[in-house]
Amino acid sequence: MTESFRGFFDEIDAPSRSLVVVNRSEPEPVRNLLDSLLEDQSVAIRERDLPDADTDIVLLVEDGEVIARSTLDELLESVLLINSDLYKTGAIDLNEVTLPDVLSGLDEVPFRLRGYPHSNKEKLLLIVVSRVIERIAAEAGGGTLRASFQRLSRLQDERGTREVYETLGNSGVDVHVYGVGDADPGVSLPVTVHEGRSSPYRRSWFVVFNPPPGADAARSVALVALEDEPNVWDGFWTFRPKLVDRIDRHIATTL
Repeated sequence: MTESFRGFFDEIDAPSRSLVVVNRSEPEPVRNLLDSLLEDQSVAIRERDLPDADTDIVLLVEDGEVIARSTLDELLESVLLINSDLYKTGAIDLNEVTLPDVLSGLDEVPFRLRGYPHSNKEKLLLIVVSRVIERIAAEAGGGTLRASFQRLSRLQDERGTREVYETLGNSGVDVHVYGVGDADPGVSLPVTVHEGRSSPYRRSWFVVFNPPPGADAARSVALVALEDEPNVWDGFWTFRPKLVDRIDRHIATTL
């Protein structure tokens, strides 16, 4: 039985995966954006020119096998050219949030991501994955979603975040939110509030969706990140139903 969030890091597969940019025609700054997103991570990025292949394709490779592919345009539109403020203000609608296949395929790869001022891009990956999980839950219209915010006032201060959780609660999802109780979002949102001041409330970032019984288990998904030092996060996401269920039960029984 895992006694802390850190214990789940010992259970992930941590596969060795890399990205290959094929026949790049986009200018060097585009490649630099991709590098900045995954800077200092275990995911290597390289380029290849291949005859008879399309241009500006990104491949996700594991053990010499291509397991996912996306276009550079897809990465640009969904992550690389996006500013995190667009999510906070609600400029990006929930049903418009996507995660390209090559990034989705980095599940169970451990990341160490830095927020501003250390990096303008790295932490964005966790934001996009969080929104994708919330979109999956809203589309399911049931099940349980648990999410931490460190400070519960974010659900009031960030219009985009508030709108997402209003949508989730009204869609039939059983929504539980966790954080330091500097505000009570339960007054205005259809969510169950869990307040605390211990480390899991202050220094964890999780978004966990468990589909309703009888639903497609493949919709199970969890993001777990821990703030190891100020604004520096160790994290991973997983689509493994049994692991998602164990993370969900850990939160439900310990927080």
